[in-house]
Amino acid sequence: MMERIKVRSHKAWVQTIILLIFACLSIYPLLYLTCYSLKTNDEIFYSNPFGLPLHPQWSNYIKAITTFDIMTYFKNSLLTTAIALVGVFILILPFSYAVARMKWKLKGAASMFISIGLFIPLQVSLIPLSVLIKNMGLANTHWALILPYIAFNLAFPFMIISSSFRALPTELEEAAVIDGASIYKTFFSIMLPLVKPAITSGALFATLGIWNEYILPTVMISSNELKTLPAGLATFVGQHSTSWGAMGAAMMIASIPTIILYLCFSDKIENSLTVGGAVKG
Repeated sequence: MMERIKVRSHKAWVQTIILLIFACLSIYPLLYLTCYSLKTNDEIFYSNPFGLPLHPQWSNYIKAITTFDIMTYFKNSLLTTAIALVGVFILILPFSYAVARMKWKLKGAASMFISIGLFIPLQVSLIPLSVLIKNMGLANTHWALILPYIAFNLAFPFMIISSSFRALPTELEEAAVIDGASIYKTFFSIMLPLVKPAITSGALFATLGIWNEYILPTVMISSNELKTLPAGLATFVGQHSTSWGAMGAAMMIASIPTIILYLCFSDKIENSLTVGGAVKG
């Protein structure tokens, strides 16, 4: 008995050490970026590349906001992400429910059609997409980003949300029918609240994908007034000199929303990825 306790104790210690190492590896890039954003060019490249800033340059953040006009890029990213996210879930919520809980012809084909999006990278369709956007007269507008973002971010939320719908017991819908609820009442009042963890998880992954996407705004948008944060950050590099500390400050500002979202909704992600998590959440 004592030997079993000792073995379990050793396993717990090993697991704790592994998790601590993983936590340090995960947190280090954020700490490095924070220090990077408070240094001068000399500290970054020569005198103090890996240490704490000797004289924190808080002026880097002021420069990122004023000189680099990061707030314009931030506003564009926020607008594009918000509208694209709404579009994704307007389409994917009823479709996920229909695929998971209803019987209709070509259900399998429709599900496969959406799921294929997981295996098609954006780069493959970039040229025909550019031509299509130009022919539609949407080049250099927010819609040149919003519509493709909606299309390319349907597959993963569909996979998570439809799996959560399938995990729910059919007795819920049967009880709703007996009580006289219509299919719309059942969907909005009973089923959707039970898959909130899955919706939150899908929304978070879609938000991260849209917020950090670089190629599309670089190709579709040439106006600085319409560029999003990833594309806007590339313009901070000057032809002759660059304030790398201010660029680090801009990157830090750009990462704050995604960090806050993950800290607030990380438990929802865990619930949505476990069996029966939709009901438990």
